[in-house]
Amino acid sequence: MDPRSEVVLRQIEHLQGRVLFINAPHDTLLSELGTSIQGSIWTWNYADHQAQQQNGGTSYFDTAFPSDQFDQVVIFVPKSKELLAYVLYEVASHLPQQADIFLVGEKKGGIERAAKQLQSYGKTLKLDSARHCQMWHTRLNVVVSPKPLQDWVKTYTVSDITVCALPGVFSQNHLDIGTAVLLPYLTQVKSGTLADFGCGAGIISCYLAKLNSQNTIYALDVDAFALKSTELTFAQNQVSHQLKLCAVTGIQDAPQNLNAIISNPPFHQGIHTHYDVSETLCKQAKTHLKTSGELWIVANRFLNYSSLIEQQFGQCTVKADQQGFKVLHACAK
Repeated sequence: MDPRSEVVLRQIEHLQGRVLFINAPHDTLLSELGTSIQGSIWTWNYADHQAQQQNGGTSYFDTAFPSDQFDQVVIFVPKSKELLAYVLYEVASHLPQQADIFLVGEKKGGIERAAKQLQSYGKTLKLDSARHCQMWHTRLNVVVSPKPLQDWVKTYTVSDITVCALPGVFSQNHLDIGTAVLLPYLTQVKSGTLADFGCGAGIISCYLAKLNSQNTIYALDVDAFALKSTELTFAQNQVSHQLKLCAVTGIQDAPQNLNAIISNPPFHQGIHTHYDVSETLCKQAKTHLKTSGELWIVANRFLNYSSLIEQQFGQCTVKADQQGFKVLHACAK
């Protein structure tokens, strides 16, 4: 079990009624709550959502607070302080006054910083500190009015594209270096049905759509905020008719018979580094491509993706090597 969930169970006497666990990890927490607690999950991670549902739990996959009513919430602190600010505001605008709000998180994951953000909604108290984690509590004593999601969007311009990014989405405030290295090579991508794996705020997807009005773009991501950001980016740039949004747990959920897969693949999950998703992309991308379909990846120079791609495609060309990033290309035979 995740150590944060263990800390929650250590303080289970504080929980009662309808409790919403926000951004909770995939583990057995819900099944260990007991009959006096009706636990549900709100997550923006599609893999966690699917896992919770498969375990028989009630899970909401969305960017917005669920429409049901809850007595208490337990927030597992996200990496992004901007995302936590949004979540706390959503919670405060939906819960009744004097409702209990709990925060739990790892010390190295910013729980003490998060506790300071919690102070805006009531007097805070540290309930526990164990397993390198902390749990904090407040009782809601401020009234805030609901704000539309659009009010949380940050925008910036890349080339002639207006990017719309929500809190917590990769490169929310500016174009990241890896994508900047990749963009000049997108003119070489085959036209047709394309997939942007790990679409983020939709920069690559929208760029490909504007390159050719006949392109159909599948924007794939595990994160609900990324998918919504991409939707907003396409709408802002008036190319929504070319977009197909897909929540995925990995490349295995991608459509078949693609002309190309393009990716600035993710390798962070929360505060931790994970390469499994990106490595699986390199190993399985070919099975989702048409004959002569292409794989385009930009990745940190130190990541040895080229050898994984060569094992599957028989070749891998380095199109660029600059600013610490490589652009890799392979063609399915």
